[in-house]
Amino acid sequence: MSAAGRWLLALCLAGAYSSPSALAEGSLAEAYRILASKQFVDLTHSFGPDAPVWQGFGQARFSPAVDPATQKPYTIARDGFRATFYEMVGQYGTHVDPPAHFAQGGITMDKIPLDQMILPLVVLDDTPYLGADPNHAFSLADLQDWERRHGDVPKGAFAALRTDMSKDWDRDPERFKRTPFPGWSLDAVKFLVEQRGVTAIGHESMDADTTEKMDSETYILTSGHYQIEVMANLDRVPATGALIVVTWPKVQDGLGFPARALAILP
Repeated sequence: MSAAGRWLLALCLAGAYSSPSALAEGSLAEAYRILASKQFVDLTHSFGPDAPVWQGFGQARFSPAVDPATQKPYTIARDGFRATFYEMVGQYGTHVDPPAHFAQGGITMDKIPLDQMILPLVVLDDTPYLGADPNHAFSLADLQDWERRHGDVPKGAFAALRTDMSKDWDRDPERFKRTPFPGWSLDAVKFLVEQRGVTAIGHESMDADTTEKMDSETYILTSGHYQIEVMANLDRVPATGALIVVTWPKVQDGLGFPARALAILP
């Protein structure tokens, strides 16, 4: 059983079951009943052609899809439907970076296992350090202090870094694109992977870090783990106890794509 499966089973047992027969007869139904009663938080930004994007990619372009025979846009009045043609790079808005984004032999987004798309979520808070250093890289010492207060990061978890950068996504897009910015330190990411066995990481910025060679991002992807970038609303999620659900289109050999992520609060 995957880490997510074990976590959901524990949730069901804690919230509903009193006998093995009840577990056998209604585990999925009871799991759904419990989850449906919880609060959901969207961790995904809406995006459009004017959304912040790394300057090396340029802005996306959205246009009406056209009939190739007539070159006229499809309309509801004439055709009964309408559609949009999207022209953009995969790393746009809230998105997934699979290992293959940085690693030549890494898996692509269509090969990431399904049981890695629902995981226990921990939120590591970088904001207390930003008053003294607006570009603070969340360090191993910061992580160890977090664990003293909240317990060890559980094996298989998704570790998200809260910096509140996401508040600038709509309010001040130019500031959102700034560099340097608060992000991960390599030591913290290595500890999460090697000592805590996390499945994936996420953050609010467009990259994991601002080192010259993008050390943290390179490490997480070349070590076989995916990441979610440009996350939103992490300030609305507790440090521990939530689940994250994240998914993306199954693009063949895809190197990244906009993703939809949500948290289910305890």
